[in-house]
Amino acid sequence: MDTSISTVPLASLPIWVVIIDYALGVIMWTLIGRVAMNIFLPENSEFFFMKVFVKATNPLIRLFKPITPSFLLEPLVPLYVAWFFFMIRFYLMPWLLGYSVLGMLSFPLEGEISALIYHYLK
Repeated sequence: MDTSISTVPLASLPIWVVIIDYALGVIMWTLIGRVAMNIFLPENSEFFFMKVFVKATNPLIRLFKPITPSFLLEPLVPLYVAWFFFMIRFYLMPWLLGYSVLGMLSFPLEGEISALIYHYLK
């Protein structure tokens, strides 16, 4: 019985693509995590993880400030910025790499995580 985790989809991608996708994915999920934590905690909370998420994502939120609509509620701004990272990962990267099918490259990070979960739960 083979107990190795299959990474065939990742093996077909150049390593730089995987690294870029992982970085964009971590940024996207950190922004989403900030929004989720902000449901239960204020932005200036003393909770360690909230402090880290706010400190890590504030530079990105400032960077996207010129294109952020003013009507957005302040707690939803990180979700708006995360949407841009989603769009880059799902549409721009496959298009730049010459894939004819949108989403062909989509989400190696999440694919690896789901493969690990499947591997350990089976």
